[in-house]
Amino acid sequence: MRGRVKTDWWGVVLEAPDAHALASFYSRLLGWPVSVQQPDGAAIQVPGTSSYLSFDNSPDYTPPVWPAVEGKQRMMMHLDIAVDDLAAATADAIELGAKLADSQPQEDVRVLLDPAGHPFCLYLDIETGETGETGETGEPG
Repeated sequence: MRGRVKTDWWGVVLEAPDAHALASFYSRLLGWPVSVQQPDGAAIQVPGTSSYLSFDNSPDYTPPVWPAVEGKQRMMMHLDIAVDDLAAATADAIELGAKLADSQPQEDVRVLLDPAGHPFCLYLDIETGETGETGETGEPG
């Protein structure tokens, strides 16, 4: 692409009422370091890459509703995170501040809500051949 910088930085930005708290949550969840702390936001970096997940303060942020409900804020995107042990990863995410969503459409996927209400999915990584407590493998939702 013309005009692209040489650093090849790219990433995804999530809005939150407290960007620093959400950056801390995802840093602990994914094990990625917080690489940027500014008054209006923060970012965590995928180690060894030029990719990042950034968080911007948004005082008027409205969390999405999962599953979608007519007339309510819809989910615009979600993160899929591969795991080897679905039960353990779900427990860890909840301990860090996530909430289990009421709707769970697949056996091999857990939909959770981060502290700001963004849905994200933990799913069994079929590439590793590992299975969770259900004894099944699956694909991301």
